[in-house]
Amino acid sequence: MAISKAACIGGGVIGAGWVARLVLNGIDVTIFDPDPEAKRKVDEVMAGARRAYKRLATAGRPKEGAITYAASIAEAVADADFIQESVPERLDLKHKVLAEIDTHAPSSALVGSSTSGIKPTDMAVAMKNHPERLVVAHPYNPVYLLPVVEIVGGEQTWPEAIELARECYAEIGMKPVVIRKEIEAFVGDRLLEAMWREALWLIKDGICTVEELDDIMRYGFGLRWAQMGMFQVYRIAGGEAGMRHFMAQFGPCLSWPWTKLMDVPEFNDELVELIASQSDAQSGKWSIRELEKIRDDNLVAIMEALSKENRGKGWGAGQLHKTYVDRLGNAATVSKAAAKAKADKPRKKK
Repeated sequence: MAISKAACIGGGVIGAGWVARLVLNGIDVTIFDPDPEAKRKVDEVMAGARRAYKRLATAGRPKEGAITYAASIAEAVADADFIQESVPERLDLKHKVLAEIDTHAPSSALVGSSTSGIKPTDMAVAMKNHPERLVVAHPYNPVYLLPVVEIVGGEQTWPEAIELARECYAEIGMKPVVIRKEIEAFVGDRLLEAMWREALWLIKDGICTVEELDDIMRYGFGLRWAQMGMFQVYRIAGGEAGMRHFMAQFGPCLSWPWTKLMDVPEFNDELVELIASQSDAQSGKWSIRELEKIRDDNLVAIMEALSKENRGKGWGAGQLHKTYVDRLGNAATVSKAAAKAKADKPRKKK
């Protein structure tokens, strides 16, 4: 299914990222966000996304979709066939917003929630009319560049809605991964939370600084993960005997006292100040917008490099990047042809 008209409820970091990805794919988007600063924030994210896509979309891209701001959720979703909810992670707020969406949106509209960890079953109870069309669609920041999106269905979600979600997100250049079982925090955030907890201990205990920890990740295993992922990397580490040898060799380490993973450091002002002050020392010379530009340039460069591998077929995210660039280019050709046909069409005399 191709999305013809989208609504984004919530225009924060993630919501604005969804707006950018949709608009840059030529889709009209209506936004509702009660924050009086919403337009400024969305405009700034759009500026960064346009800058990234100027480099990314080497074959061209379609005419941008229009952005409209609505005065209410009802107005925003009234004629949408695709709705992305990205409000803060509070179940009571999710219930309120999803109930309004369910009341006012067309019955055929797909509803995706950007929640980072709330189960769709727990959210769907607020949707009295059509809970079957709700899926979790959890992306990663920046949404307009990182392609993966976790699709999670709840107890009332129809299988058809999950397949429709898979089609919709793939159509805008994403890599939908359907999570087989409904759990809190899904897959990506469970992995991230485990690393985050361990990282807090390492800083708190004075083992390393935040910059040293980041260096170990970005100069080491982070580079491997960017192009292969954990299990494929470890298969190689097993040598010619492969994964079975790796598991046999390193399996016993799991029971060694190498981790504080099951313990949580006290999250107090002292720990916050320790982390924040070290982060300021590491990155305070750049503004957030400058860091976003650096991040986006690096992400595009990584995907471009991977798109040339595997004898030009692309590897991992690079393979998807290659396909996405071609799709944007084809859409650009269609947009130009439509614009030319409209310009060439004879005007009726009054």
